[in-house]
Order: sequence, then structure tokens, then C-alpha cells
Amino acid sequence: MSDIKRLNAGPRMSQAVIHGGLVWLAGQVGNPGESVKDQTKVILEKIDNLLAEAGSDKSRLLQATIWLASMDDFAEMNSVWDAWVDPANPPARACGESRLATPDYTVEIIVVAAQSA
Repeated sequence: MSDIKRLNAGPRMSQAVIHGGLVWLAGQVGNPGESVKDQTKVILEKIDNLLAEAGSDKSRLLQATIWLASMDDFAEMNSVWDAWVDPANPPARACGESRLATPDYTVEIIVVAAQSA
């Protein structure tokens, strides 16, 4: 078990798990009730911080899964995502509509990344 590192572990989940040179992040959400753009900005900042703590960064992303409360918000979320993602190293990505933990959340993003060499 010592080869598995867990960041910000709680009784239900860890915010990140590191194993075998890979970093898995838990689903990240923004501030409830804020706009889709603002929630996405907060989420991507959290992702940047967790990846840095895990010894990685957005240029090392392998996969992203994005859940939107409504696909009507796809363009608004993408306007923030497109400005953030490393255009030279975009991850494999999926985006779908799902009911999130509370109606105040409009976006949730989950990523997997490789650690830096």
C-alpha cells in the first residue's frame, strides 16, 4: 500500500490518488450557485493546484471527463476550458449531461494525468 499516495483523504474519498506515475483526481466542482463560467474557472484552478501537489500539470493530462447539469451550458463551459487547456497537449475528453450532487452545481470535471518525469 505504500506505493499508493492519497492527497486530501477524507472518510469518503481522496481528492487525488497517485500510483504508478499516474494521478487520478476526484470530481472537482466550483462554488455552488455561481455561473457556469465561474464554476469552471474555480474547478480548473483546483485541478491546477491538485496536479501541482501531485507532481504534474495540465500539459500532462491524459483524460478528462466533464459533467454538465445541462448540455445547454456546453459552449459557456468550453469558453473557459479552451482558454485553459494546453493546446499542444489536449487530453482525451468526454462531456455529458448528468444530474450533479445539488442543483447549485452546474459543472463537474474529473481528470487523469501522468506525473512529471
